Amino acid sequence: MAIIDIRLPKSIARALNIPISDPRRQQIKVLKKLLKKARFTEFGQRYRFDEIGFSKHPGKRFQQEVPTSNYTKIYDAWWYKAKEGISDVCWPGKINYFALSSGTSDATSKYIPITKELIRSNTITSIKQLLSIAHYENVPKTALGKGWLILGGSTELQKGPTYFAGDLSGIQQKNIPFWFQGLGLYKPGKKIAAAKDWTKKLEDVVANAPNWDIGFILGVPAWLQLCMEKVIEKYNLNNIHEIWPNLAFYVHGGVAMDPYKKGFEKVLGKPITYIETYLASEGFLAYQNRQGAVGMHLVLNNNIFFEFVPFDETNFDSEGNMVDEPEALMIHEIEEQKDYALLISTNAGAWRYAIGDTVKLVNRTNSEIIITGRTKHFLSLVGEHLSVDNMNKAIEMVSAELNISIPEFTVAGIPHNNFFAHQWYLATDDKANADDLRQRIDDKLKELNDDYEIERKYALKDIFVTVLPERTFMDFMKHKGKIGGQHKFPRVLKGSMLKDWQSFLDNY
Repeated sequence: MAIIDIRLPKSIARALNIPISDPRRQQIKVLKKLLKKARFTEFGQRYRFDEIGFSKHPGKRFQQEVPTSNYTKIYDAWWYKAKEGISDVCWPGKINYFALSSGTSDATSKYIPITKELIRSNTITSIKQLLSIAHYENVPKTALGKGWLILGGSTELQKGPTYFAGDLSGIQQKNIPFWFQGLGLYKPGKKIAAAKDWTKKLEDVVANAPNWDIGFILGVPAWLQLCMEKVIEKYNLNNIHEIWPNLAFYVHGGVAMDPYKKGFEKVLGKPITYIETYLASEGFLAYQNRQGAVGMHLVLNNNIFFEFVPFDETNFDSEGNMVDEPEALMIHEIEEQKDYALLISTNAGAWRYAIGDTVKLVNRTNSEIIITGRTKHFLSLVGEHLSVDNMNKAIEMVSAELNISIPEFTVAGIPHNNFFAHQWYLATDDKANADDLRQRIDDKLKELNDDYEIERKYALKDIFVTVLPERTFMDFMKHKGKIGGQHKFPRVLKGSMLKDWQSFLDNY
């Protein structure tokens, strides 16, 4: 008997049956498809997509002919036209949706084009991930037929002159397939999902919690944990499973889950299965498709062409800015356990676009990667090359040793006695000693990172730890207007964001 009776539209069902081939062949096929589709756009004509598509080595020719870009470059040259309502700029047709994305540090919102083809691709990848759960062992698959609580951005979008704009999660929820909505699985439902006021949305979710039988939760961990804590408080429960006994899966992404697991354990009555995804505003890039896998499987056959730029001094400056003509490799050319910055080309008109993330290939056979950080969210004041992945692992190890929850943290590089130091800010409501945490974190980072260990003997003279209540981090996000939905606290603070944080703490 089927786990859940979902009858898919034929077009999607066919798309799910793409033959498996080697990664290079899959990616070349994707690239040719993208080039063919966009060949008559203004961008495609400028860079001779027809010639590239018919060349002997389209991957290398594409890299030779088409320049790399970041958001500012491609928006100022191309995307602004699409935002003004001009058709056929970087992708055929007119762009009706733009995802508003400010990341974790930028103050100005970015307008990322969202096409119907991209929405369809995201849906297909979501279904593939759902179907992969059928191969999981010793997990309650009956939960698949229960409610799916998706706690994302508002589906009530801003209306521009020729487009609608909002959070990608809101756009994606607004375009949830009719067959999924018809099953009654989608929670909190259209009305609550449309709310822009995060506090009101949370109140409505808590009020309706007893009426739902939730099997899946999806969203940013900090806000989901807060939601479950409020449900527990409201109904005087010991844990969330007393009201949602079938809750079995948490689909998460955008931020490493490990620092939050201790906090989740406090609100859960029994273990749940964590499933990691890599869903960015620009596309659904990867997902965990094997139980217990360390990494996420890259979506190599669904309208995203990947390139990998070695994250080193040759290709990036000290601030994390990519050089104009970086070394770019295809999936079959990269090495395991090495950091790369991602470039993507998609069916929404992103071409050789630096998404801002760094990844590491951890399993070549299954094309599985982990996210190691952001190109601009790393610390290397004196050559310590400290990545967000290093930071997450250190916090995870220390939390386990002390049996405490540290769901949020951030780090800044600061001057110190003519040299430098790292200033850590840790969020925990558990009993913790700052000096003890300082020593343990320092020791763990020395184990994890040889460069860090060397520099701690020389120019990186010290590290400092400030312990804060969890509420402080949430209140700062509210202060910055980044409450709920997709918003995440930055793991590294620099520039104006660091000044804002320090000023906030001084007046808190």
